[in-house]
Amino acid sequence: MQDAPKQPARCQPSLGRLFFSFLRLGITAFGGPAMIAHIRELAVEKERWLDQKTFRDGMALCQTIPGATAMQMAAYVGLWLRGVRGAIIGYLGFGLPAFLLMTVLSVLYARSHALPAVVAAFSGLQAIIVVIVANAAISFGRSSLTTWQNGVVALMAAGLFGLAAHPVLILILAALLSLLLNSGQPVAQQTESRTHLPAAILPLLFLLVATAAGFALLAFFRSDLAQLALLMARIDLIAFGGGFASVPLLFHEIVETRAWLDATTFLDGIALGQLTPGPIVITATFVGYLLHGLTGAFIATVAMFLPSLLLLIGTAPYFARLCAAPLFKRGVDGVLCSFVGLLCTVTIRLGLHVHWDWPHLLLAGAAFAALLKKVDLLWVVLAGAVVAMLVF
Repeated sequence: MQDAPKQPARCQPSLGRLFFSFLRLGITAFGGPAMIAHIRELAVEKERWLDQKTFRDGMALCQTIPGATAMQMAAYVGLWLRGVRGAIIGYLGFGLPAFLLMTVLSVLYARSHALPAVVAAFSGLQAIIVVIVANAAISFGRSSLTTWQNGVVALMAAGLFGLAAHPVLILILAALLSLLLNSGQPVAQQTESRTHLPAAILPLLFLLVATAAGFALLAFFRSDLAQLALLMARIDLIAFGGGFASVPLLFHEIVETRAWLDATTFLDGIALGQLTPGPIVITATFVGYLLHGLTGAFIATVAMFLPSLLLLIGTAPYFARLCAAPLFKRGVDGVLCSFVGLLCTVTIRLGLHVHWDWPHLLLAGAAFAALLKKVDLLWVVLAGAVVAMLVF
């Protein structure tokens, strides 16, 4: 595979060291966006593998393309240090703890979710997850809805999702509507990056061929697993804006369209995802396990994370040119705005499946207040589970 860009000798960790550095980080990196800060502390401040400018360039890239942002940043650091091999190693190291923990939690859930204490815990957690998704919608809105045009895009998306339109169609219409409404608006010019990654054409081609072969083999031997893998891959490729953008897409496909899980079980899976150190899209592991056991958990997880990794490897060398294209910027802005509408609508739909008595309302209110105070999601979920087991 293609070599990484030249760095000073002290900035060239071995693949083994890179893997274990991100593995150790992945074990403790809770808290959504806080995971980016952990990666920065490792790569910029502690190890000095990257400078501040290169790291900020990576953040801009990973926030623009679809996929879980923190996972993408781990791959970006690896890509800079050791090329495509480094990207894969960083991605695997950072995501492995979340996958293993989610698999264990899924097994325990399948065997014990009918126990009274577990039922009580998840009853409370379901109310908290509705609050967490609502808070994500607010967070998306603050950063994305900066003009009335963006607000119109979000409202359009919410209305179409409420009418059961397919999310992919909504995203396409959102991009087109953003292009139309913002056609006369100036686009902020991006400063040219001082750092450049070489194109990894041959390694990327090899990975694409291997991926296509894997999907073909699945389709031949296990069509049910192939269907699951294709669904997860498609969601990964359209989930712009980080892991929470995948929630309305997963809900639509898994609960409403295919009825693979009911809404209550889906809420439980989101809750378990908050107990892991990885991104919320690790819920794919939970879905895969409940549908097809350990094999399904593995296939669903790989399919959920592989496409965005390939996209990162393919686009990183050309990102500066993409940012300089006004049509690209406006289209991506429209897609990000549409997720505000999608998250608002899915918050309502998930909320309809929660038993809203006074204890649930008080628990949800306390969770929302904690999130406004910037309390870490992990502590909100853990405290909610304990309170629910004691009260419900």
